Amino acid sequence: MTLYRPEALADLSGRRAAGDAIPAERSDHFSTLGGIPVARVYTPLERAGLDRAAELELPGEYPFTRGLHATGYRGKLWTMRMFAGFGTAEETNRRFKYLLTQGQTGLSVAFDLPTLYGYDTDSAEAEGEFGKCGVAVSSLRDMEILLDDLPLGCITTSMTINGPAAVIWAMLIVAAQKQGIPRQALGGTLQNDILKEYIAQKEFIFPPRPSMRLVTDTVEFATAEMPRWNPISVSGYHIREAGATAAQELAFTLADGLEYVRWALDRGLAVDDFAPRISFFFNAHNDLFEEIAKYRAARRIWAREMREQFGAAQPRAWQMRFHAQTAGVSLTAQQPLNNVARVALQALAAVLGGAQSLHTNSLDEALALPSEEAVTVALRTQQILAHESGVANTVDPLGGSFFVEALTDEMERQAYRYFKQIEELGGVLPSIEAGFFQHEIVEAALHFQREVESGRRIIVGVNDFGSKEKSAVPTLEMDGEGYQRQVARLRAVKAGRDQRAVAARLRAVEQAAQREDGNLMGPLLDAVAEYATLQEIMDVLRGVWGEYHEPAIL
Repeated sequence: MTLYRPEALADLSGRRAAGDAIPAERSDHFSTLGGIPVARVYTPLERAGLDRAAELELPGEYPFTRGLHATGYRGKLWTMRMFAGFGTAEETNRRFKYLLTQGQTGLSVAFDLPTLYGYDTDSAEAEGEFGKCGVAVSSLRDMEILLDDLPLGCITTSMTINGPAAVIWAMLIVAAQKQGIPRQALGGTLQNDILKEYIAQKEFIFPPRPSMRLVTDTVEFATAEMPRWNPISVSGYHIREAGATAAQELAFTLADGLEYVRWALDRGLAVDDFAPRISFFFNAHNDLFEEIAKYRAARRIWAREMREQFGAAQPRAWQMRFHAQTAGVSLTAQQPLNNVARVALQALAAVLGGAQSLHTNSLDEALALPSEEAVTVALRTQQILAHESGVANTVDPLGGSFFVEALTDEMERQAYRYFKQIEELGGVLPSIEAGFFQHEIVEAALHFQREVESGRRIIVGVNDFGSKEKSAVPTLEMDGEGYQRQVARLRAVKAGRDQRAVAARLRAVEQAAQREDGNLMGPLLDAVAEYATLQEIMDVLRGVWGEYHEPAIL
């Protein structure tokens, strides 16, 4: 089936060839941010060899290239989920309440570095890092304060936590139950993507295989007990922030997602039961059309693999739902007001690409944690897109664009090329252990940096269009006494709990970790309910599984 007569395509080909003798252009090479060559003009010729029936796809139809739902944002706008967290639980709780009054429609929790590595605030390993890149949570008491008087039964909560994800999730579940909200009613997302930690972010704790066992425990528990919760948000965001191209972000993220599916199937779970609860998290970078094509290709690939490779029968199991965050790595300390324009462009890409939820970065994030004023501007950027720009009025408005469709096809082609390489190396875990992902990202990052340093790629305000004027952007100042209050609270928690009950619960965690069968979530819920601290629990698991030390990769 074809939409164009062969003779018309032949005529178009001749006219385009004749058009090559146009005047000189400003560069001899145009490419996407990820290095894909960009032609002067795109026509039906770019897709002439493909099945033209694909052009007749509608939004809401398999394989969902054009979007998951027939009505798109006409039915429901994306969730405006601003990522927030700093200092103590009290400070972050106040920021959440402020954002909700400003129109935020979902919570997203950032944790500080000690929490991400499974250490309590008073640990020697945590010294100097309290509350700097997120909120400090050392015990159930911190979680209770963090969530105090927030409408957990009405909005969804996302938590960016990986190595200690199961423990932090257990704290949220118990804290919500104390508010009278049963676990079955809780909606939200746990990032819990340990594979990307080995690939890019490097906040791993345990070796890969016990880490994957723990992730699979959370998938099993959510499938059985928490129907509104997404136990994994497979994250390409950090892969991209580490220097990957858009195509690498797409391929490596989907490869990780498919690996989680395999582990869940090996556990004995039914694909149609758990797959609808796996979500994704992508970067939204500066190259508008490349990003849109990436999201469209991601939906198409995931739908095909879930249906054809894993035999999922339910359409919800084929659908890739994703959150997007604008690219933190693109923000500049030079001329920080320019970041408002960057964030708006990136947010537009996410919306045109069909994101289900979105975080927009603040203009001051290259300088400090976001101030209240800056984070409000970032939220208003989403609201202007939603209510003033018109982009939410129709579904997949760029569908059928010769350029976007060709880029979507190219993204898909590059993803499958990477899938083949990963398969030849034995799968995702062997590829991690061989340093394949890491090497690919390093090469891409070096290539980009050389382009910037040579001036071939312009970063406005950095390597061109500079200014000697210093920024007068006000930045957030944290409460200097927050650390002392946090440590005092932690000591009070330890002094006031039932020590024998804590010891018993920690022994139960250890025994469960030592067994190859069974699920750790029950013992973890019991331990946090007795106010065992994050580090106490994680140290038990470190004692059973050991810590992972990445081999040198050159």
